[in-house]
Amino acid sequence: MENNGELAQLLDFRKDPPDEIVALAEAAKKRHAGVGAVIFYGSCMRNGRFDDGIADLYLLADNYRRAYSSFLPAFLNRLLPPNVFYIEIPYMGRILRAKYAILTFEDFYRGASRWFHSYIWGRFAQPCGIVYRRSEKDEKEVLKSLAEALVTFVRNAAPQAPEVFSARDLWQTGLGLSYSCEFRPENPDALVRLFESAADYYEKITGPALKASGFCCEISHDEETRYRIRIPAARRRVNSFAWNARRVQGKILSVLRLLKALLTFENGIEYIFWKIERHSGVRIERNHDGSDPSLAALLTTLWKLLKKGAFR
Repeated sequence: MENNGELAQLLDFRKDPPDEIVALAEAAKKRHAGVGAVIFYGSCMRNGRFDDGIADLYLLADNYRRAYSSFLPAFLNRLLPPNVFYIEIPYMGRILRAKYAILTFEDFYRGASRWFHSYIWGRFAQPCGIVYRRSEKDEKEVLKSLAEALVTFVRNAAPQAPEVFSARDLWQTGLGLSYSCEFRPENPDALVRLFESAADYYEKITGPALKASGFCCEISHDEETRYRIRIPAARRRVNSFAWNARRVQGKILSVLRLLKALLTFENGIEYIFWKIERHSGVRIERNHDGSDPSLAALLTTLWKLLKKGAFR
């Protein structure tokens, strides 16, 4: 949808970003040319802890070729967006860490509004902050994409919610579906915490997002606001099929992105270990001498974990 100006205004909830995140964003931005915006999101934003975690950033660039000094990373970013990198910097006697992804403004908008998979719109329907914007035009482009992500999320999540639902019902349903399409399944308690980390925001945005998504809903106000949407059973079945397809697609894309990280991450195999262990709960054994296993051994281990259902 092109006319989400009202929704974009509701998304403009930004506070001044923490100094630690500004420092990480500046360090990441210096590595690449043509960066017009930096977005901060994820667990470190929710819990405000930067010393023992890895902050999540997105850098939005004008084009991939300008963002890199060589052809290969630009080609890989265009072929299978985004590229992901790791950075750590000293800061007031501490070490700050972040992983950051790179997309063009154009691909970010596509991912928020048109991608079948929820990789972008599942992330950026959630609260996030704009750490850096090069100009007012770039900021408007970011807010437009964030509004599209919200609309796309709600349009795909609502058919899986009950006919009568609260904002909590809608968001916990949609977030659970989105997370299930990647190497990061969340249990019900985690989904509760995700909602409660920004409950006021989700309550505020649900009604306008449903309206912008084209749903005609009845709203009742008792102890909590509840919404009623009549969605035909056939549409709900098609929507269920689409989510099942996203799960299959997501597992394939996750494996390909992990393998691509071997080329974009320093200590890429160690990053893959961390990613798999964090999101599957399965510990990967190192070689007896403490060295990393070969790529072939890593792929064999990954296949065994997939067959075990480690990535639900």
